[in-house]
Amino acid sequence: MTVKEEQSPVLVEDIGAIRIITINRAHRRNAVDQNCADALYAAFLAFDSSPNAKVAVLTGATDKDGHGSFCAGFDLKYLAETGTTDVAFRNAEGEAEPDQTIFDNTRGPMGPTRLLLSKPVIAAIEGHAVAGGMELALWCDLRVVAADATFGIFCRRFGVPLVDGGTLRLPRLIGQSRAMDLILTGRPVAADEALDIGLANRVVPTGSARSEAVRLAQSLVNFPQACMANDRMSVLQQWGLSHNDALANETRLGKSTAETGESVSGATAFSKGQGKHGQFK
Repeated sequence: MTVKEEQSPVLVEDIGAIRIITINRAHRRNAVDQNCADALYAAFLAFDSSPNAKVAVLTGATDKDGHGSFCAGFDLKYLAETGTTDVAFRNAEGEAEPDQTIFDNTRGPMGPTRLLLSKPVIAAIEGHAVAGGMELALWCDLRVVAADATFGIFCRRFGVPLVDGGTLRLPRLIGQSRAMDLILTGRPVAADEALDIGLANRVVPTGSARSEAVRLAQSLVNFPQACMANDRMSVLQQWGLSHNDALANETRLGKSTAETGESVSGATAFSKGQGKHGQFK
């Protein structure tokens, strides 16, 4: 297990092939400032390049009273103290980000939100995932949500825009009509509604989001990795492609999987009796 020093804005822990990345600013309900955004960005780059880490879990630290919060968005107190929104758009070296037409793998204001990772990330959500914190949750592949958790574009009240992919990912997840409702009104969304509309993938008892997310992550780790990674990438890449190009990309990625030998190995295991009748180990 590898854990950064306690004062770090981001903690990193490995449990086998699962990497847990924790926003460690509970005193600000895990709101993200520039240093935290830089640390999150670096942590996910390191996860993606690690040969040992297969699935990541993103969560927020609990406060001194044991209350959980995923992320309250960009730290508005920090924003007010600096007196300019420009701080949210500076890179790790403090340089202003240029007006870009290509955002591939650049740092977003909340950190990793412009990264296209090669491995899945699961959000473990206790308490509030609001404003930029909701955008972080939307960036993740799956969301495991505590029963008393709350989503919402709460930044609507303060004139803070969605600049971490929220206006793209939310309509893609739940449909434009529902997304427009949440984006325009900024209203809170409880866990049960989040599950109904496809914003949450699992709703679990309060206090168990992290453990259940780790359990889910372990189930993904147990699968053949090349096949899962390539199928995931086909889903993510198809949004910017025509129908024919998306099918061609799916075929290219499928051939890449087959070339690893996973498919023949799996078929051989099935022929010997493993996994029949829909059984999963």
